[in-house]
Amino acid sequence: MTEEFTTTVYYDEDANSAAIEDETVAVLGYGSQGHAHARNLYESGVDVVVGLREGSPSREAAEDAGLNVATPDDAAAAADVVSVLVPDTVQPAVFEAIEDELDEGDTLQFAHGFNIHYNQIEPPEHVDVTMVAPKSPGHLVRRNYEQNQGTPGLVAVYQDVSGEAKEEALAYAEGIGCTRAGVIETTFREEVETDLFGEQAVLCGGVTSLVKHGYETLVDAGYSPEMAYFECLNELKLIVDLMYEGGLGEMWDSVSDTAEYGGLVKGDDIVDDHAREKMEETLEEVQTGEFAREWIAENQAGRPSYTQLRRAEKDHEIEDVGARLRDLFAWAEEESESESGREQVKADD
Repeated sequence: MTEEFTTTVYYDEDANSAAIEDETVAVLGYGSQGHAHARNLYESGVDVVVGLREGSPSREAAEDAGLNVATPDDAAAAADVVSVLVPDTVQPAVFEAIEDELDEGDTLQFAHGFNIHYNQIEPPEHVDVTMVAPKSPGHLVRRNYEQNQGTPGLVAVYQDVSGEAKEEALAYAEGIGCTRAGVIETTFREEVETDLFGEQAVLCGGVTSLVKHGYETLVDAGYSPEMAYFECLNELKLIVDLMYEGGLGEMWDSVSDTAEYGGLVKGDDIVDDHAREKMEETLEEVQTGEFAREWIAENQAGRPSYTQLRRAEKDHEIEDVGARLRDLFAWAEEESESESGREQVKADD
């Protein structure tokens, strides 16, 4: 355990596997996170039952992995820890189906705090409520575990009735391989609000918008779509990998002096104070629950805006250009081989 920063990071030596060795863990869902949690826990010696609805296409895959499978309510009834790993939008309905099966002293666990923080799920007062959230898609959580490596994660306690909620959560984190790399202690509020902000302002929204605007600027100025794709999208991975490995300093040290100078003098002109103001507005919408209410209403309406936006994104010219270019290069085969893992990311059942 280290407390050198503003928070605490836990490792294998801080986790006590005995905290769940005599317990049964129900993993509800067998998609991106669900399959990884269930299989990693099982191979760590934990008694696991997977909760899936009747007729779920994931049932066969879970059973083929040697896991016990039951309906969500039966799985919850048999478990001491119920890990809810279905999509955020499905969780309230699943919780309603299993709520009566939560006994005093049980634990209700999540990998994302959205529904607890925004009061879409109100847990019973007699159960512990915790979070163990790997900071990686499930297929990488699984792959890292198989390779005796770890995946960084988060741990949080929302409700501690037993007085042992964090100890149990750390044991769970050890079981899925997260404490090998390090688990950061946080809160449900901090996890949800920073996660949503990061996705919208930088990782998913900000970056993709910046890429598309850069691509369009070059193409509209008469440059070839292929060159625009490589300069504004393909090479992004090289830069991100450098930052991932050693921070911004590693990236600046690795690129040419020309690239460094150009980036330093022009970066803040592109992403300027106006962008910062928009980021602050985005954060405020997350903090006040405005975004959550919008997303909940969008789902209740059948996702009309979401469907339209996804279609427009898929129809952008950069997608067609990129698909054709990727097929021409040697790494296309490698990309294809990894697709089977990535396609589970949105397949939580």
